[in-house]
Amino acid sequence: MKEIDELNLPEDLNYAEDHEWVLRDGDTVKIGISDYAQDQLGDIVFVELPEVGAVFNKGDEFGTVESVKAVSELYIPISGEITGINKSLEDSPELVNTDPYKNGWMVQVKPGNPDELNELMNRNAYLEMLKGME
Repeated sequence: MKEIDELNLPEDLNYAEDHEWVLRDGDTVKIGISDYAQDQLGDIVFVELPEVGAVFNKGDEFGTVESVKAVSELYIPISGEITGINKSLEDSPELVNTDPYKNGWMVQVKPGNPDELNELMNRNAYLEMLKGME
């Protein structure tokens, strides 16, 4: 397990309490799980993602991640429609471990309520939350 100060937590992302990250990309966002989450899960062996076109409300379960330790649910940090999924994870789920941000992203979403993005944490707030969990 990594120490808090060893985690890769990019400044340009926003974070949810359930350890998902969100990257704004024009009128869509990409979502994945944070370096902290993948580190806690251990070696990821399977990722189950929704179909393109599926619509979710903020906080809904949108998929699962299976590691050698456990199966964990994924919760969508904003409401919206799935406009893309990372098909690379079907054959290479370990990308979530090796690069949770660039190559290990999970879904692309068109936000249903862009104001929900303002409710997410910045890097510093997320880091403080993690420190409080120790």
